[in-house]
Amino acid sequence: MRAIEFTLTNPEAPAVITELRRVCPDFNAGTAAIGLGSVRTAQEARMALDAGAQFLVSPIALASIVIEAKKHDVAVCLGAYTPTDIATGWEFGADIVKVFPARSLGPSFVRDVLAPMPYLRLMPTGGVDLNNIREYLGAGAVAVGVGGKFIDQEHVRAERWDEVTRRDDATDLEWSASMLMRSSLLGNRTTFPRTRPNWVSMVTPSRMSLCQSVTC
Repeated sequence: MRAIEFTLTNPEAPAVITELRRVCPDFNAGTAAIGLGSVRTAQEARMALDAGAQFLVSPIALASIVIEAKKHDVAVCLGAYTPTDIATGWEFGADIVKVFPARSLGPSFVRDVLAPMPYLRLMPTGGVDLNNIREYLGAGAVAVGVGGKFIDQEHVRAERWDEVTRRDDATDLEWSASMLMRSSLLGNRTTFPRTRPNWVSMVTPSRMSLCQSVTC
């Protein structure tokens, strides 16, 4: 795994990001990225950035979140649901627009939105699993967000980190369950790749203890 997102639904997330930035050299060398999700206000964005988050993900589209991210040259994903919301988030300056929740929309929605607006970079999230990732990417999504469908929570509760790692290897997550953040961190959105990634994957852990399974 080369990118990890923790979410503000867990109040310990900022402290965990700070600690991982301290103990994992890859996060400071540019070979891996760590970010914070469920960012809903400019204040939360500042808190995430102060903690060392290298990208921000939000379930909503607020210009103030983008403003805070760009002050620090940090990539940001804004959440949106309708075509108008998606276009608005993109105009605000989002590097990627997170189509959320995508569960009731499906891959055809991504394809239909991209037909008149092919320049968008869309990341469907919510209801995405290892069975439909290829469909979303085939519809034109540059990334997908996979969380609870990726990690077996029973393994987390039992602290079976070897099983978590084995599942990562077995599902070819180097390209399929990808967030594609590293390019946005290293460049601007005009150079963001639309090709199959082979260098970054991401999971949103629901428990901070999962950081024990990260190989740094």
